Amino acid sequence: MPAARDFEFGGINHLALVCSDMARTVDFYRGVLGMPLIKTIDLPAGMGQHFFFDCGGGDSLAFFWFPDAPDAVPGISAPAARPDSGSLTSAVSSMNHVAFTVPAERIKEYRDRLRAKGIACSEVWNHDDSEAGISDDMHDGVFVRSIYFQDPDGILLEFACWTRELGPGDVRHAPRRAVGEASVV
Repeated sequence: MPAARDFEFGGINHLALVCSDMARTVDFYRGVLGMPLIKTIDLPAGMGQHFFFDCGGGDSLAFFWFPDAPDAVPGISAPAARPDSGSLTSAVSSMNHVAFTVPAERIKEYRDRLRAKGIACSEVWNHDDSEAGISDDMHDGVFVRSIYFQDPDGILLEFACWTRELGPGDVRHAPRRAVGEASVV
């Protein structure tokens, strides 16, 4: 039985990340990915900048630039690499990756476009419920297809598309506690 909703959600207004160079970030998200820049803010007292990009569906991806921000720590503040070339693990409270919804019929085309623009990216992954979690082939158990790549700061990005409708059978794992005791769903 679904829980009653105390709040009405309409999606993600924006996800705010931190970049090392706002001009380079604008070049990548607007120039390479084609996301319109929709709002720019110079923060007070020289604290930095906050820019917003339209990532579709009424949602935005935002970036802060702080002139005195500490450097990223790959493998802690974010994954060290794409999942096809390194560990996907990142620290508690980190932002692991951002997945953008793309049309299913265009995912291979988008992979090729990224590569043509000099962006290293994974092959198309068919995520399924097998032990490996990925299949070489499309089949009825594949629930999402995706490709992974990174922005100039190493932020892990994903183009993803659902391949089937999810249902009650897709929620079958009990959430785990850090002490090893299983929770009840």
